[in-house]
Amino acid sequence: MIYAPDYLGSDDYETRVWPTLNVSYGDLFYFNIRDGLGWNLIRHGNWRLSPFIAYTPGRDNDGDLRRLDKVDGGATAGLRIAYTDKAWSYSAGIQSPFTGDVDGYQLALKTRWRNQLSDQWIASLGANVTYSSDDWTEDMFGISDAESARSGLATYSPDDYIRFGVSGSLTYSLSAHWAVTAMAGVTQLTSDAKDSPIVSDIGDATQAYTGLFLSYRF
Repeated sequence: MIYAPDYLGSDDYETRVWPTLNVSYGDLFYFNIRDGLGWNLIRHGNWRLSPFIAYTPGRDNDGDLRRLDKVDGGATAGLRIAYTDKAWSYSAGIQSPFTGDVDGYQLALKTRWRNQLSDQWIASLGANVTYSSDDWTEDMFGISDAESARSGLATYSPDDYIRFGVSGSLTYSLSAHWAVTAMAGVTQLTSDAKDSPIVSDIGDATQAYTGLFLSYRF
């Protein structure tokens, strides 16, 4: 269960419930909601290079956006390089959609600290910086003449932008198989995304989220 904005740049929040899945096959393949489906093509010491397929969300045309066009999310293909050193992990990746309405590409830099505090407690902290290209930003935050006429929002044609984020989580092991995790985070939109009427007039550039998850490990 997660409580988060209903779209990127929104000031309206909603509660969503969905199952989470984190699967790996040795050190070769992995699949999870955050990183998608990946293959560790190159494994050298603490380094991993993996092509992956993931999903990028779009934007529904309801609520504050009911007079704007719907933006369908889609599958993305990308490449990620990752380095792990004890409690710390770092990654850099690039992805580009090949289905849906979002075009362009996105670059992401991430770092994460994860530590076993005791037999039952695990804590993690993370930070990320995401760059979205002109086309990607236009599809998510641009407003066409037709949309402007319908909605009353100003026509807007953005360039690229950067998004910053921080997050943390705390996991408690209930048994050898069951665990509960509480998490929270904040993201900050900047530059042309922040200045879009979708954000500045009817949304918010600073967005928080919280979540609570029950997990089972096989």
